[in-house]
Amino acid sequence: METIIISILLLSLAISGIAIKILLKKDGRFSGTCSSNNPLIQKEGGACGICGAKPEEKCNS
Repeated sequence: METIIISILLLSLAISGIAIKILLKKDGRFSGTCSSNNPLIQKEGGACGICGAKPEEKCNS
């Protein structure tokens, strides 16, 4: 029973931390989510899975 309570508390803490981060960010957006900011995808020349922008393009979302 203790394990379940500890798990619920840790999960609640993680969710509330993400919610606070969204509230404090400008427009509720996370920065660095496009392929142009990911060095692993830049080397491969792939496109962003969210907006389709290539590494040399600006994020379309």
